[in-house]
Amino acid sequence: MKITPLIISIAITTILWSCKAKNTHQAISKTRSEPIGTIAFTSSRDGNAEVYSMNADGSQLKNWTNNPALEYGSSWSPDGKQLATYSKRDGNTEIYLINSDGSEPIRLTNDPSDDVLPVISPNGKEIAFMSNRNSSKRNLYLMNMDGTNIRTLTLNEHYEESPSWSPDGSKILFTRELRDPNEKGHAGNGEIFVMDKDGSNLKQLTNKEGFDSGAVFSPNGKQIAFYGLENDKWDLFVMDANGENLYNLTQDSTECYSPSWSPDGKWLAYTGGSSENYDIWIIHLDSKERRRLTTTKERDEHPSWSAN
Repeated sequence: MKITPLIISIAITTILWSCKAKNTHQAISKTRSEPIGTIAFTSSRDGNAEVYSMNADGSQLKNWTNNPALEYGSSWSPDGKQLATYSKRDGNTEIYLINSDGSEPIRLTNDPSDDVLPVISPNGKEIAFMSNRNSSKRNLYLMNMDGTNIRTLTLNEHYEESPSWSPDGSKILFTRELRDPNEKGHAGNGEIFVMDKDGSNLKQLTNKEGFDSGAVFSPNGKQIAFYGLENDKWDLFVMDANGENLYNLTQDSTECYSPSWSPDGKWLAYTGGSSENYDIWIIHLDSKERRRLTTTKERDEHPSWSAN
């Protein structure tokens, strides 16, 4: 066969397109890197709420609490060796530190009120938490890692929940319910707020219908993920750290809530399911790929992702 300039041109073009396709595939693969780290979560798979952890692929399941009382929520210490949680193991709801070696949990609060939802600061020196100790509603408090020096950050008659820290530890996100404080319950209009860790410079970040909660900063501090109601269903939302460029990440028939960022900021772990069953899922922010990590018939929820 005679090799003509046209054949040579076609061959070169084919090679160039092949290289381009290969490079594009490599770029996509790099963007969709495999999730790493450890995910803690709450599960009722053994008959009562306990705190578990697993690898980011769902393997190496571990029960951290092993107690017949309620154990709920989890926040990692920076070194991944401890979890803060709240428990009823001593009668009323108190905050504890649990060690990875299974040693006796350390009780940090001692108050007849409900102390819940602890989150450890990025430097491992403080814990933000919610309590109704000085109000008929739940407000935001701060204490040292050993439970000392408890101070009030908010004190009002609005229901508040879901505190979380900025990566540099200078700010705290939380939800505040905006409606008549005399109404019972907390299913009204909850909005995402941010403030400095001393309680100053309070700013409202969201202004949408329905209850928005579970806000968490991305590892680089540039974005915030949270869950909220849209069309009478819970979805995951992402916005810039200043509240701009808000969008619905999930937008399907599944109920989605309680997001937690992967260490590289490319994935979100979350609770997904329906009233019949909830499991732990992860979703890639760019590709929207979803993976189901737990498959029990009981309720798995409230994931917390650690790099360790």
